[in-house]
Amino acid sequence: MEQIVQSPTPPPPAPAPSAYPPLSNPVSVIGPQYCCPQPVDLALVRKVLTITEGNFAVTDINGNIMFKIKGKFLSIHDRRVLLDAAGNPICTLRPKIMTVHDRWQVFRGESTEEKDLLFTVKRSSMIQLKTKLHVFLANNPKEDVCDFRIEGSWLERSCVVYSGESNTILAQMHKKHTVQSVLLGKDKFTVTVYPNVDYAFIVALIAILDGINEESDIDCE
Repeated sequence: MEQIVQSPTPPPPAPAPSAYPPLSNPVSVIGPQYCCPQPVDLALVRKVLTITEGNFAVTDINGNIMFKIKGKFLSIHDRRVLLDAAGNPICTLRPKIMTVHDRWQVFRGESTEEKDLLFTVKRSSMIQLKTKLHVFLANNPKEDVCDFRIEGSWLERSCVVYSGESNTILAQMHKKHTVQSVLLGKDKFTVTVYPNVDYAFIVALIAILDGINEESDIDCE
């Protein structure tokens, strides 16, 4: 049985210089230590041309490393681990093999046991022109109504995370193209996480978005 190590409280990320109304109730999925009273801008850099561990680095607007995402990419046993800046595992992201709707499960720490399940992500339908994913918390096993949803265009890196079926926005992605990033084979984009929203949860969702769309690219080849 794998031992789950509780991650220490992370240093707060630099707040984003923008004004969004904070949610009345904090949205904490992975942990309340990842909820900030101010909006948080995170930059995600993905190394496009390498198939190695540590393909994602996540920083705040000052360039401080907040998270890393490690895992075996482009393999049958695709499994990714979200690490904090010190290298402590926060959660494990794993696709469920042989499912119709590209279902991914997220577990606490490095566990993959059902008792440590945090949430599940799946496509809302089999055929999609634009991204639409539904997120179900572990305490919502019937999955009649989603707890969160993701909509937009992954190709343009312009996805939005909403609360349930409402129009309440929790986070937004933005693409960043620079000559340097193109030359270095890096895909850089930012995500603005709204106040009182678990930013580790949002980063995990983006890693799953990447995984689902990577699988789609392979299927199309």
